[in-house]
Amino acid sequence: MSTSATLQTAATTGTSERTRAVAIAALLGLGLVFMTGFAPATALHNAAHDFRHTQNFPCH
Repeated sequence: MSTSATLQTAATTGTSERTRAVAIAALLGLGLVFMTGFAPATALHNAAHDFRHTQNFPCH
């Protein structure tokens, strides 16, 4: 009896955590899309340029 109750609780916890993770990922993704959509082009270029330098990627 206790084994089935433990398995049911674990399954419910996993589903809850998965739903929370998906919601957080969606909010972060939407935030990135809106931030880049409203950011000035020079700010995006500078951010990409700095990222290329941190990854040792030759860009110029």
